[in-house]
Amino acid sequence: MLRHYRAMHENKGNTDCGARPGEQSQIDEDLVTMVIEDSQPFSIVEDKGFKRFVKSLNPSYVLPTKKALKVMVEARYQEMKENAKASVEKAAAVSLTSDMWTSINTEAYLAVTCHFVDESSTLNTVVLGVQYFPNAHTAENTAQVKSSLMAEWAITDKVTCLVTDGAANMGACARELRLKHAICIAHTLNLVVKKALDQTPELSDIRAKSRKIVGYFRSSTSAKERLSVVQEQLRKTQLKLLQEVETRWNSTYNMLQRLFEQREPVGAALVTTCGVAWMRVSGRHRHKM
Repeated sequence: MLRHYRAMHENKGNTDCGARPGEQSQIDEDLVTMVIEDSQPFSIVEDKGFKRFVKSLNPSYVLPTKKALKVMVEARYQEMKENAKASVEKAAAVSLTSDMWTSINTEAYLAVTCHFVDESSTLNTVVLGVQYFPNAHTAENTAQVKSSLMAEWAITDKVTCLVTDGAANMGACARELRLKHAICIAHTLNLVVKKALDQTPELSDIRAKSRKIVGYFRSSTSAKERLSVVQEQLRKTQLKLLQEVETRWNSTYNMLQRLFEQREPVGAALVTTCGVAWMRVSGRHRHKM
């Protein structure tokens, strides 16, 4: 497909001899792989620095246009999707995992992933789709998207279980699809630990102050630079502070552990940037961290 596109549509009227056909095609394939694996924009082929770099490596290679590169990537996607479909088609049974998430632009997406064991007893995972989901997150709406994906991948009669978080709409969605439903163990464990943490008042207080300290260093350029200087002066490894994440209970442990490891440079940096305010913020908690 890529070779055909380059031969039929690219570089018409180009008087350069260019790379040999086989070499040109192989570099095209490698370029597409790089763009996909490194999440590079199609416009990279128009960047002056990239053009010079490619020219220095192989003066005879002719870079595709941005439009041509997009076609090449789409062709690779279709090729990989067909290969994935062929693998899923051979599976006797599959299970699905699904979750919803919000992008940095506050756009909602629904992801559905398929899992199965192939003929060689190897566990395989295939993403069936990550679809923009502007609709209300009702069981009916989510079931419609999942049903459509199952039909597209021809697995409607092969699904043995749907694994999601414990949200009510996810359970209702499984019932709508008449699928066995299982709640994600990791999600359940997170809820258990989070509830235990929230019911420990003294620990909740320490966590709140720790989040405030970490947030200060992550939001202030001067404080971040000061911490780096103090770490170097105290001959401590220059590590960034870690913030607690609501949906990841182990992030609480990581946050507290990092603060404990860096307690001396953190304390010194706070004193020099915040003065006595740091003494009031931490007080007795510095001795417990």
